[in-house]
Amino acid sequence: MSPAAEKILTRNFGLESYFKIGVYRKHNGYRAQKKALLEMNPAQVLEEVKKAGLRGRGGAGFPAGLKWSFVPQNVDKPRYLCVNADEGEPGTFKDRYILAHNPHLLLEGIVITAFAVGIHAAYVYIRGEYEAMARRLEGAIAEAYESACLGKNIMASGFDLDVFVHRGAGAYICGEETALLESLEGKRGHPRVKPPFPASVGLFQCPTVINNVETLANIPSIIEHGAQWFLDQGLPRDGGTRMFGVSGAVVRPGIYELPVGTSLKKIIFDHAGGLKPGKTLKAVIPGGLSSPILRADEIDIQMDCDSLAGAGSMLGSAAIIVIDTESSIMDVLKTVAKFYAHESCGQCTPCRVGTTWIHKIIKRMAAGEGEAEDLDAIVRLAFNIKGKTLCPMGDAAAMPIISMVQKFRTELESSLRKM
Repeated sequence: MSPAAEKILTRNFGLESYFKIGVYRKHNGYRAQKKALLEMNPAQVLEEVKKAGLRGRGGAGFPAGLKWSFVPQNVDKPRYLCVNADEGEPGTFKDRYILAHNPHLLLEGIVITAFAVGIHAAYVYIRGEYEAMARRLEGAIAEAYESACLGKNIMASGFDLDVFVHRGAGAYICGEETALLESLEGKRGHPRVKPPFPASVGLFQCPTVINNVETLANIPSIIEHGAQWFLDQGLPRDGGTRMFGVSGAVVRPGIYELPVGTSLKKIIFDHAGGLKPGKTLKAVIPGGLSSPILRADEIDIQMDCDSLAGAGSMLGSAAIIVIDTESSIMDVLKTVAKFYAHESCGQCTPCRVGTTWIHKIIKRMAAGEGEAEDLDAIVRLAFNIKGKTLCPMGDAAAMPIISMVQKFRTELESSLRKM
């Protein structure tokens, strides 16, 4: 990992009007797109992204280039690109910064991706609450069409691509890729049975690539500087930087773009300024609300997919939620349970019924009417959800609850006795 990694996504965030195409192009914007379209062929672009070790930034951490390679090329159907800009994971706010400050970087990544896979129509599925970001993106798309960076015969390369913005309606479940596809088609946002996977049967029953905003925003730098350069910014199997969103009881909450593999402890205490005066660290949720919690003595760990998986948690969306000793784990547990009970789409019985009962039990516990046996009941219910649903939301609901009870059982039991 490079100790002095460059800023890839946020390096020009402070420039006035950087979201405008004229300013963006003055700072080498669309140069990578020109290189890809005029100097490379699709196979070369795909291979470069594979070698770069770019793992998905949306949560699962699947290698982007490998994902693209699953799309069949010998079918008599159109291929589509869907950009997941739903960003409904609690604690996550990185993609909105890219959309607001650097929409042309995303568009450039979309064009290069579409060229590599042979796609001529792309859809950006954006969270309904992101009104300002959607308008800014639509403005950037209009500028790109006017400048021949989108549309027919892009940059006189012979390649065509149209990009459309589709606004969601605030459903967490539509961040799951197949529920996103259903919603995009105008149906209820219910996850699909897999297989078949979207790479072969996706939007409108056609082969489809689905990537997160931050993932695609990294593509131009890979093409411009090369795969090895990108790898050198991060780890040998997990290249580049990550946008870590830090919130909670820290002095300087916000977005920090740092090399993949940066220590969680360093992010909290060096970059985010440590805890607020008089506060002591109790726990950290390292990758958005769905990731298992870490105790204060577990944060000396690299922030990459493999390291956190080894510690029983996950990097997810790299949204770091810092919890101090004055905060009650019971309150955190209640918040988690309420969110997932509300956001369950109801398609799978274990999730629909399990999240509802977990929320009811925790509400009763928080009201002073619980017993120690209730902790065993919610863990049992959570294990009955985990791994038994069509989509990962079941696991997302179960994992934080299981980890909080297992790691903070003494505190939870003590709070029950005091009530």
